[in-house]
Amino acid sequence: MRALRFAALGDSLTEGVGDPVGDGWRGWAALLAPALAERPVEFTNLAVSGAQTRDVRERQLPAALALRPDVASVLVGVNDTLRRTFDIHAVAARLDEVYAALARRDAVLLTACLPDPGAMLGLPGALAGPLARRQRAVNTVVHALSDRYGALHLHACAGDWITDRALWSADRLHPGERGHRLLAVRFHALLAEHGVATGAAPSSEPEFPPPTRAARLRWLATAGTGWVARRCTDLLPQLLRLAADELGHRARGTSARLDLRASAAVAAALAALPAGERQDATRAA
Repeated sequence: MRALRFAALGDSLTEGVGDPVGDGWRGWAALLAPALAERPVEFTNLAVSGAQTRDVRERQLPAALALRPDVASVLVGVNDTLRRTFDIHAVAARLDEVYAALARRDAVLLTACLPDPGAMLGLPGALAGPLARRQRAVNTVVHALSDRYGALHLHACAGDWITDRALWSADRLHPGERGHRLLAVRFHALLAEHGVATGAAPSSEPEFPPPTRAARLRWLATAGTGWVARRCTDLLPQLLRLAADELGHRARGTSARLDLRASAAVAAALAALPAGERQDATRAA
């Protein structure tokens, strides 16, 4: 019997950051893989920390297509929102290409909308607002394209799992082991509901004790500091300008214009996608 092939594409969330095992990361996709079928499962994790939609389209997609996966997950976009080069038109076009290519290969496509990094980090309102608007834009695109290509879509941008700090790692941006397990369980339930997953559900109980407070502080003082420094170099100047714009609109009582502008950009980005691609994915999940 041929093994079921599962390819996972994306960024640090899918790479497994926050769920350390040995000298590397495990994560939700690795936890989900053996639960997909009672027969053998060949799992390939192509996700890379820091990946943007461009990286998934240019590097990860060709490798995934070569594997001819039966199931493929694509969770990406948060890193795009954290760059000064953020462009919702480019994000939509890249995701459309990735989803379409996998759909043409008859892979069951898994997608998810993701939480706003500004809220997760607890940034002040004027700084968090622009990031939240960007993430809502990405999530709207993911929703629309998931529907277009018959993807199995997980709503992972809100709810108790976002506010429960016990589910998250020290960096506040990646799930800890418990959070990764919850994602695996939720994806398995979605797949089982559609008759795709036939194996027993992954366990929701952690295998390892959570990191100690000292370990969390060490992470924040070392790797966490480096992460913040890299993002500040890339994003902070623009984010400060966006925050100033945000405060200006609040003072004038015109904040709604920012939301309308973002919504119009998303609508234009989706409308600009090739019409032929819209008709390409007719397989229903």
